Amino acid sequence: MAADPETPRTPFHDLQDFVGLPRLSGLALSADGSRLVTTVSELDTDRTRYVGALWEIDPDGKDLSRRLTRGGAGESAPVFTPGGDLLFCSDRPDPDASSDAGDAPSALWSLPVGGGEARLLGTRPGGVGGVVVAREAGTVVATSSTLPGAVDAEDDERRRTARSESKITAILHDGYPVRHWDHDIGPDEPRLLAAAPVDGTGAGDPGPGGTGPGGGAGPASTGPASTGPASTAEAGARPDARLDWADLTPEPGHALLETKHDVSPDGRTVVTGWYSAYGHGAWRPSVVAIDVATGARRVLLDDPAAEFSGPRISPDGTRVVALRETLPTPGRAPRIDLVVVALDGGEPTPVAPGWDRWPSDVRWTADSSALVVVADEDGRAPLFRIDPDTGTVLRLTGDHGAYTDPCPSPDGRSVYVLRNAVDAPPAPVRVDAHTADGAPEPLVGPTPEHPLPGRLTEVVTAVPDGNRLRAWLALPHDASTDPAPLVLWIHGGPLSSWNAWSWRWNPWLLVARGYAVLLPDPALSTGYGQEFVQRGWGAWGGPPYTDLMAVTDAAEALPEIDAGRTAAMGGSFGGYMANWVAGHTDRFRAIVTHASLWALDQFGPTTDHSEYWRHEMSPAMAEANSPHRHADAITTPMLVIHGDRDYRVPIGEGLRLWWDLTSRQADPGTNPHRFLYFPDENHWVLSPQHSVLWYRTVHAFLATHVLGREWETPGLLR
Repeated sequence: MAADPETPRTPFHDLQDFVGLPRLSGLALSADGSRLVTTVSELDTDRTRYVGALWEIDPDGKDLSRRLTRGGAGESAPVFTPGGDLLFCSDRPDPDASSDAGDAPSALWSLPVGGGEARLLGTRPGGVGGVVVAREAGTVVATSSTLPGAVDAEDDERRRTARSESKITAILHDGYPVRHWDHDIGPDEPRLLAAAPVDGTGAGDPGPGGTGPGGGAGPASTGPASTGPASTAEAGARPDARLDWADLTPEPGHALLETKHDVSPDGRTVVTGWYSAYGHGAWRPSVVAIDVATGARRVLLDDPAAEFSGPRISPDGTRVVALRETLPTPGRAPRIDLVVVALDGGEPTPVAPGWDRWPSDVRWTADSSALVVVADEDGRAPLFRIDPDTGTVLRLTGDHGAYTDPCPSPDGRSVYVLRNAVDAPPAPVRVDAHTADGAPEPLVGPTPEHPLPGRLTEVVTAVPDGNRLRAWLALPHDASTDPAPLVLWIHGGPLSSWNAWSWRWNPWLLVARGYAVLLPDPALSTGYGQEFVQRGWGAWGGPPYTDLMAVTDAAEALPEIDAGRTAAMGGSFGGYMANWVAGHTDRFRAIVTHASLWALDQFGPTTDHSEYWRHEMSPAMAEANSPHRHADAITTPMLVIHGDRDYRVPIGEGLRLWWDLTSRQADPGTNPHRFLYFPDENHWVLSPQHSVLWYRTVHAFLATHVLGREWETPGLLR
């Protein structure tokens, strides 16, 4: 398995080189379409975290990108005002604060359209984020975490100081949930804030009792009246003025947890996801409209059988599009589609109801006549154009890319978007907004291209029930002459697909070491239609497992694969499947299981969102599909990896799996299993130094059991 001497050395051959590669994310387009900005994250000088900087890309694809910001704290979340100023979030220190002010919370900053130094616009004790700007009025809307009961920023600061000085970290809960992914919920809670325009454009303040779209209380309105944001004239009078935030959602509880929001072009109405508790631990998001002048709230989209999220207001200010996900049951998988509703209320209309795909990222075109949508499809994530009135769907991209962050141009001709793929990191491109299966036009991005250590192909096979299965296969360049050992890498989710570049789960690091990597989409994967999801729903150990074995058989039959040397690995749900594989076959020489579900009866009540999993994970389903019931059958060496701050798959799953493995070893001196434990990492293990150690341990484990080399403990673990 020697490396091809003609294969050029790449950053994938050295883990330090790989984690040092700059990473591009997000796009923001100015109102006139003349400026396009993205965020590039790079390692700090200590190589222990990534720091973002804003870069400008030429929308015409002619000029080189140029860096706009540079600071040790980093910058992110760019958004333009109607007048062309560029807003961004950063926790860089306030230049007017005292030197002993301590760490600065995330604040909103502005780069003026004509150039110059960034100036601080405003913050709150809990920081600000989620910034959106009204496209005509310029009204600014953001979120900020605020302690319950705080009536303003000063009160919030006093409460935070009292807790800090008393060394109090306890949180008193009166509802569910109490944790989310990798952080505790509370004691502060997200609130929505609004402020007047920052560059003197528009007429964003309707004033108390404004009558713009969405104005008025409505039958379901709540919340006290407020004076609204300061007037445009007041904000424009002083170029160094700080934003005067108005709190639109006092005492929201968990209502704004992980929601998205938008503001109408005239700045009068905010639409946002809104979680409500319904008893028995259940909570469900609707979409509400909030009057910016009064704080009055009314329900816009709500359905006991569905969840709504990601609302976006049309540029003409008349309609709202949102994602709708039906609530699943133990016997029925969810379904995701789009609905459109008038901003002033009414019955929602499904968008393209016959389209058998799950939309995700969605934007309106500038003339409000169409939607630009991303959806998984056949191992890709193409860009689509949908007419919301007729339901006509046009696929705009015909390549194998996965697209994110679409920005339709003001003239309606193009969509600026980030393109990535299993074999390509994110890069900016321009897509024709009216051509079917078009080719993306690359723009001159701020990050260089790097050669891969191999090539990408596909494996396609069929199973007895008639379903077509497919997988990506990443191969070393020399696999045709020197067959490569195979690693089956199972995706998480489970409702997802191997269709995009991943900095965290990157197959090319294994390819650089001579392995072929199989990336299959078994039952439950998205992009193949509703019935393909339904095949595996509530039956995780059934079709998903047999699909994985079938597509592995097909890969092993290829001449480029050394079928006698195979391993399997996966994280999250992929870790669940790795555990299930371990208890049902000995065909693999090694299995790596990361952040994995092991005992479903334990996982269901202890994960951060039990209310979600109980829709599918009935007691009968958990009993029939729990890997821990097959621990006695495991003979394959396993590398168990888990982070203690993983709240989605709690550490108890990893600890119980490790006990079930080691307690079955009569001779501790010959234990083939290993447990890589991260006390301060979460579900993904994200810090660069720990990511490097993660890969080094995986590489060492596979080299021992797949390649037959002596075990060598990675450095710093000895």
